[in-house]
Amino acid sequence: MKMKFLLGLIALGLGVCVANAQERTKAIAVLHPTAGNNVTGSVTFTQSGETVKVVADVTGLTPGKHGFHIHEFGDCSSGDGSSAGGHFNPTHKQHGAPDASDRHAGDLGNIEADASGKAHLEWSDKVMKLSGADSIVGHAVIVHEKADDLKTQPTGNAGGRLACGVIGVAKP
Repeated sequence: MKMKFLLGLIALGLGVCVANAQERTKAIAVLHPTAGNNVTGSVTFTQSGETVKVVADVTGLTPGKHGFHIHEFGDCSSGDGSSAGGHFNPTHKQHGAPDASDRHAGDLGNIEADASGKAHLEWSDKVMKLSGADSIVGHAVIVHEKADDLKTQPTGNAGGRLACGVIGVAKP
């Protein structure tokens, strides 16, 4: 009888682990404007094996490139987005381009808006993770006012924060 109970607990524990792993295959950030801005949008993150696919749709931007990063705190409560902190950088790397081998986990580069202020981005990455100690879940996505120059330390000189959204687990 005790053995059946123990086996039942083990099976239940394994089921919970599998359910949690499945929940972490997709995440989403809904972007809200910071004070004085009209920038809104959404960013989805879908993990498949070691790769995370990022799909972003943003509106209300000025035409051109805008820095696009994951920041260290999942806090968009301040009017200017500063409560999200600096770039998410769990491995203590230098700021860089999204295709650089040595970069912050939160360095997503730039998102480019067309003449109507709309931007769409699809990109795949092997640095960011949706689970584990270096997970991006619970952190914030920030869209900046200027282009990220991909080199200035520590943030790419991308200027003010136009929109902020906390990354949460999404239904797979």
